[in-house]
Amino acid sequence: MSQPILLTVDDDPSVSRAVARDLRRRYGPDYRVMRASSGADALEALREIKLRGETVAAILADYRMPQMNGIEFLEQAMDLFPRARRALLTAYADTEAAIQAINVVDVDHYLLKPWDPPEEKLYPVVDALVETWRAVGERPVEEIKVVGHRWSEPSYRVRDFLARNAVPYRWYSVDEPEGKRLLEAAEAGPDDIPVVVTPDGTALIRPAGHEIAAAAGLSTDPASEFYDLIVVGGGPAGLGAAVYGASEGLRTVLVEKKATGGQAGQSSRIENYLGFPDGVSGAQLTDRARRQARKFGAEVLTARGVVALETRGSARVVRFEDGSEIAAHSVVLATGVMYRSLNAAGCGELTGRGIYYGSASTEAQSCEGEDVYIVGGANSAGQAAVFFSRYARKVTLLVRGKDLGQSMSHYLIEQIRAIDNIEVRLRTTVAAAKGDGHLEELTLCDADTGRTEEVRTGHVFVFIGAAPHTDWLGDTLARDDHGFVCTGPDLLDEGNRPVGWPLDRDPYYLESSVPGVFVAGDVRAQSVKRVASAVGEGAMAVTLVHRYLEER
Repeated sequence: MSQPILLTVDDDPSVSRAVARDLRRRYGPDYRVMRASSGADALEALREIKLRGETVAAILADYRMPQMNGIEFLEQAMDLFPRARRALLTAYADTEAAIQAINVVDVDHYLLKPWDPPEEKLYPVVDALVETWRAVGERPVEEIKVVGHRWSEPSYRVRDFLARNAVPYRWYSVDEPEGKRLLEAAEAGPDDIPVVVTPDGTALIRPAGHEIAAAAGLSTDPASEFYDLIVVGGGPAGLGAAVYGASEGLRTVLVEKKATGGQAGQSSRIENYLGFPDGVSGAQLTDRARRQARKFGAEVLTARGVVALETRGSARVVRFEDGSEIAAHSVVLATGVMYRSLNAAGCGELTGRGIYYGSASTEAQSCEGEDVYIVGGANSAGQAAVFFSRYARKVTLLVRGKDLGQSMSHYLIEQIRAIDNIEVRLRTTVAAAKGDGHLEELTLCDADTGRTEEVRTGHVFVFIGAAPHTDWLGDTLARDDHGFVCTGPDLLDEGNRPVGWPLDRDPYYLESSVPGVFVAGDVRAQSVKRVASAVGEGAMAVTLVHRYLEER
C-alpha cells in the first residue's frame, strides 16, 4: 500500500520549500510529502490522488494566497478527503482568519509563520494531526444503514445515538426508492421504522439502544464482575476519572447510558478550555478522552443504564436495567445533568419531530436555508447558535433573562454579535408549539408585555436548565432539594457527620454520604458548571479513591 500523503499549499516558493523540507526530515520514512503552489493546483492534485485510491493524512494550507485563500481551499478539500486533518499557515496579523477557519471549516490547528525551530513549533502540531488521522483513519468504512422518516422521533433517536458515538451510518428515508427496497428486503413496512441494517446484512426492527450499540461494535458487556473503580457517566468528569483511574493502575470501567461526552460532547465549539487556544469541538475533545482512557486500559460500556447503587459490605454494587450487576471497591458518580423539557403546550408531542434537546448536529443539513430557534441563554445555547448560523437562513436565540451576560461567556457574546444572521430576543419564552406530525409553528411570549406572536419554523433546539439524573439513587445518597448529590462539607450539619456514617473521619471533599462513593462534575451539589472543572473533579475524585482504598 502506498504511503499516506502530507500535502502543503503555499504560493511563496521559499516557504513552500521550507515546510516540505521540514516535513520530509521528520515524516519522510512514513509519509509522502507533496506541495502545491496554489489552491487550484492543490485541488487538482487531490482529485488525482482520490482517483488513484491513495489517502491524505493532513493538509497544511497558507491563508494568504491569490484567487483562492487557504480557508476557501480547505473547504473544498474537505469534500474530497473529509477525514484528512487540516492546519492553516498564518502570519501573526491573520489570527482572526485562523479563528474564522476554525468556525467555518473545522480546522484542527493554525501555525504562525515562521515556525522555527520546527521541533517546538511545527512538529508537535503535525504530530497531533497525524495521530488523530491514524485514530480516525481513511480505511474503508463498513456502514450501518438506517431506514426511517425525517419526522419520526424513534428514527431521530437512532441517528443521534450513532452520530454521538462516532459510528458511520447511511440514512435512507422511507419515502425514497432505496429506502423502500431496504424495507422490502428486511420484510418490514413503513410502520416498522426505524430499521437498522448491520454491515453483515442483519435487519433490526425498532431496535433498543443496547442492540444498536452491539450492532455498531460498541462494548456493552463488562469483562469482569469486580473492579477497583466503577465510573458511572461518560461526560468530562467521568472521562477524567476513567483516564486518571486507569493510568494509575486501578481496574476501571466506565458505564455510559447514551454516548460519551455528555452535554459537552454536543458542543460545536469550546473555545475557553485550557490548552486549546484555537478551540475544540465537544466531539473532538470527547473522542480524544475516550481513546486516552482506553489506551490506559479502562473499559468503556455504552448503552447500559444504571438503575441502582447498593452497599454490600466493603463492595459497592451497580445494577443495570436488565438486572445484571457489577461491583467494585469504589464508585465515581458523574452522571451529569439533563436539559429541562419545555412545558409549553404541544412540545412533548413534537419532541424529535422538530423540537430537539441539545445540539442535534444530525439535523444541521436539514436546516439549510431555514429559520432556526435556539432556546436558552448559557454557553451551550450560544455555541449552538453560532454552529447553526452556518446552515440556517436565520437563527433566533430566545433568552428568558434580561441580559446574556448573566449566563454566557463574554467571548461567545461577542461572536454572536458579529454574526449577521443571529438575532437575540431577550425576555422571550415559548408558549406553545404546533404542527401536523412535525413542528410547523411556535407561539412566543414577551415576558414583559405578555404579548404573543406566532412564528413559522421547523427546528427548535432547547438548552434550558440543568436537571440532575439522580432519581435512580432513591435514598441511597444524600441529595439537596434539587436532586444534586451532596458531598464533603455539605454533608456536615453543624459539624456533625451524616446519619449512618460509619467511619471515624469526616467525608472527603468529593465523597458522598456513603464511604467509597465519590461524586464529580455537574451532578454534584455546589459544583461549577464548566468542562474544565468537571475534568478536574474527575481527576481529584481518583486521588480521593486512592486515599479511601489505603484505609481498607
